[in-house]
Amino acid sequence: MPPVPPMLSRPVAGFPQGPAALSYEPKWDGFRSILFRDGDEVELGSRNERPMTRYFPELVEAARVELPDRCVVDGEIVIATGDGLDFEALQLRLHPAASRVQMLAGQTPAAFIVFDLLALGDTDYTGQPFSERRAALVEALAGTGPTFHVTPATTDVDTAQRWFDEFEGAGLDGIVAKPLDGRYLPDKRTMFKIKHQRTADCVVAGYRLHKSGPDAVGSLLLGLYDGDGSLASVGVIGAFPMARRRELFTELQPLVTTFDNHPWNWAAYAAANPEARAYGGGSRWNAGKDLSFVPLRPERVVEVRYDHMEGQRFRHTAQFNRWRPDRDPRSCTYDQLDRPVTFRLDDIVPGLIQQGES
Repeated sequence: MPPVPPMLSRPVAGFPQGPAALSYEPKWDGFRSILFRDGDEVELGSRNERPMTRYFPELVEAARVELPDRCVVDGEIVIATGDGLDFEALQLRLHPAASRVQMLAGQTPAAFIVFDLLALGDTDYTGQPFSERRAALVEALAGTGPTFHVTPATTDVDTAQRWFDEFEGAGLDGIVAKPLDGRYLPDKRTMFKIKHQRTADCVVAGYRLHKSGPDAVGSLLLGLYDGDGSLASVGVIGAFPMARRRELFTELQPLVTTFDNHPWNWAAYAAANPEARAYGGGSRWNAGKDLSFVPLRPERVVEVRYDHMEGQRFRHTAQFNRWRPDRDPRSCTYDQLDRPVTFRLDDIVPGLIQQGES
């Protein structure tokens, strides 16, 4: 019965070594979800056990048609396009208005990638090894679609390495490795995730204050110069010890400037859009977050670690690596970034890409 917290993974630097037999799967970049079906009753739970059923009515309808009558499956909600996975479109699906939810369900329909089986009929599979859960899952969902799909899996590490190299071009996030003899353990990090790690030199263009007070930096705003010489916002870094946050606040004061002399004129934007300060003004992660910041002259360069890009921004929060006093800020351009070779989602899961309403 819901809610059930999903089993989790822990990051590792490379493909795990050792005697344990492993199964490898693509790491899908969407919303983790455990789906419960009992006849016409369907519930979608999130990673933090909150209900998501109302946001994806098309998945509820499809589950009643495509899934076994009574089952609990673990997977990922994604939006697949000809250009790869679209996480920003997925974010837009979490809207409070029912009318907009229905409209988006037609325009940007979601799919569900299934990668584990917790229950089928009267059988509880959580105590069984993954090898048996996987076999039962493949049999139970044989021939399903077009909305529910079983993720590809392999026990061959060379195939998994090829997937790791190729599938990023379709917007996937890396590889997950699962012990074949492992039981399903909710909220335990018993799986391994292997993700791409890259570095980039970015311009520090501002900071936000830490919630603890006015003398500590919460996060640093990062920029890269694009082809026309404009400084584009690409993300933030913010994982610093408290003592370092206070040191950064002091160090950065000589660079504080006004918005009139800054490439990102937040003051003008907030004045023209009064709702921006109260409702986030475009935050992808927190609808109530205040996006105001302290502008800095774009003169300082930092090297950061990141996994991959989503459009023109880092998909996840970047990590501090080191300061680069030797770099000219103007040399920090998009040209330094790796661009994975394009790979079609339909070549990973045939029939995954769905067409929305025009």
